[in-house]
Amino acid sequence: MIYSLKGKLALKETNLAVVDCGGVGYGCKTSYNTVSRLGSIGSEVMLYTSLQVREDSVELFGFLTQQELNCFKMLISVSGVGPKAAVSILSDMDVQSFAFAVASGDSKAFTRTKGVGAKTAQRIVLELKDKISSESLTGSVSSDMQAYNMPSASVSASSVSEALEALMVLGYSQSEVVPVLRKLDPSLNTQDLIKEALKAVSSR
Repeated sequence: MIYSLKGKLALKETNLAVVDCGGVGYGCKTSYNTVSRLGSIGSEVMLYTSLQVREDSVELFGFLTQQELNCFKMLISVSGVGPKAAVSILSDMDVQSFAFAVASGDSKAFTRTKGVGAKTAQRIVLELKDKISSESLTGSVSSDMQAYNMPSASVSASSVSEALEALMVLGYSQSEVVPVLRKLDPSLNTQDLIKEALKAVSSR
């Protein structure tokens, strides 16, 4: 399995980045969000990768961050969502927007991507939310509310709960994100909580 690639950027197009590693150019299909953040041709880059092997093809997908790679893996685990559709979705929304859409049950956010219909969008939300243990999540939310000294019905507690669920959707464990959320301003909205938490976790 190819976990990552590090080398010189040889080519970048709308949904493709070629990384030269010791004279071998690896073509990685990727999202517009990754391509737009890559440097100029010849600069050193590192992409986190996922190798997809099928009967008729072998394709390498690469992303600038582990969070975006996690989103990709989550999406292709949903029945009816292939790598091409996953890349298209991640070209239309960033990691924070993806996590928030799933956590808040906003299936319409996914229908903005060409080729993703209402049924597929609903399946994305339902299947990804089901990947989180309801028992584990409930316990974590309760713990967070106590840490923030919030009543269970408060708007702030709801934002913390949604942010926690979104981060768990992205593959983080409650032991990783609960301490981070406790340090953030509980008055922040859900999207800002997710954004700040991801920054904190990534900087470790």
